[in-house]
Amino acid sequence: MATVINWGGMTAGGDTRAEAMENLRKKFEQFRNAKKKLPRPGTKVPPEFAATTRIDGHRELAKDFIKRILGFPWAWISDESRLSDFHDEETDDALIERIRSTYAVDVSDIANGNVADILERIALKGQSDGVH
Repeated sequence: MATVINWGGMTAGGDTRAEAMENLRKKFEQFRNAKKKLPRPGTKVPPEFAATTRIDGHRELAKDFIKRILGFPWAWISDESRLSDFHDEETDDALIERIRSTYAVDVSDIANGNVADILERIALKGQSDGVH
């Protein structure tokens, strides 16, 4: 593992020290390209949370999804969350099947497993079935 001190999200891993450092360098470059200003070295950087606008639009469905699909009593989900964020399996197949059997919705074509996309598809199915 390689990390920037006092910068909680700036950590990367690898099979070797060199690989971890290279992965950290790439992560830092991505951050630098996305920001206009970098924090002063040595300062503590507060965490930034991804937007939840799309998830908030389906708040009750999201709560149900967390319990019935993910199997957690609660979880924080952002608009960028993916199914793979919530399990250690190689594929999302088990959760995709659980979604199909629970909500009667096929989400296997949502390649990145984006939870906001999945919730929107489930909500659309509910609307077409007359459920609100």
